[in-house]
Amino acid sequence: MAVNQKVMLCKTVSASQFPEDFNIRFHTHIYCQSGSLKFVFNGRQYQSKRGEFIFWLAGINVSDLFFSKTFKATILFVDSDLLTASLPSATASIDSIIHSKEYPILHPDKKDKEKILKNFKLLYEMSQETGHRFYEEALKLQMQIFLLEMWHIFEDELDRRKRSLQSGTLYEQFIQLVQEHCMTQREVGFYSDKLNITPKYLNYICKVNTAITASEWIQRNAKERIIILLQNKNLNISEIADEMDFSSRSFFTRYVKKLLGVTPKEYRERIG
Repeated sequence: MAVNQKVMLCKTVSASQFPEDFNIRFHTHIYCQSGSLKFVFNGRQYQSKRGEFIFWLAGINVSDLFFSKTFKATILFVDSDLLTASLPSATASIDSIIHSKEYPILHPDKKDKEKILKNFKLLYEMSQETGHRFYEEALKLQMQIFLLEMWHIFEDELDRRKRSLQSGTLYEQFIQLVQEHCMTQREVGFYSDKLNITPKYLNYICKVNTAITASEWIQRNAKERIIILLQNKNLNISEIADEMDFSSRSFFTRYVKKLLGVTPKEYRERIG
């Protein structure tokens, strides 16, 4: 494998076929075709089996990989800079990114499985056409098509999860509502109204389940989204403030400083 290769596609049966720095430099996409793979992701253990799809963002803490004897998979590694530079829409990607940080395993149907493998191949083949007169532009467009297809599959998974949580506990319903609305709704009252309970009782439910208040859950989710948006240099700070429904850029700046300890401008300067 070339050191500067931006896209790598391989069939694999063990961790020895992974690039040495795969979890730092690459976004990893794994389609499990037989056997199983166990791994620790952000401190939690998972197991993926045949027909499931795993997605690990670059920089996410993945460790303790264990492959069953019958494990086989098709794996696509995509350079994190290539993916970030090719985002077709910063805001459309947020739900998918958040979802993949919390739930790294997808359960695509037969049609989506075929689509995943087809898009793996198309993106890889385009990355190899280095003699193409418009190589950079063509690769970026192919990357965008790949992302839109993957987001479509992520959204299907999110919809299935939402339906299964509708009959869940009040706490589970609250967490789902926060993930859905925290971009623009940051008051506990909004969520307690949706659940037909008082803000005080919502806080009690959260504390019983997690020892964390409803307000803290809202802030945690909003913070995650703000970080993703600020990392995308294609959006200016006023656009992000508008997207999150702040009445002015100064209100947004104060809110970000409260959550991150620095202003949006300072945060961007820190990450370069």
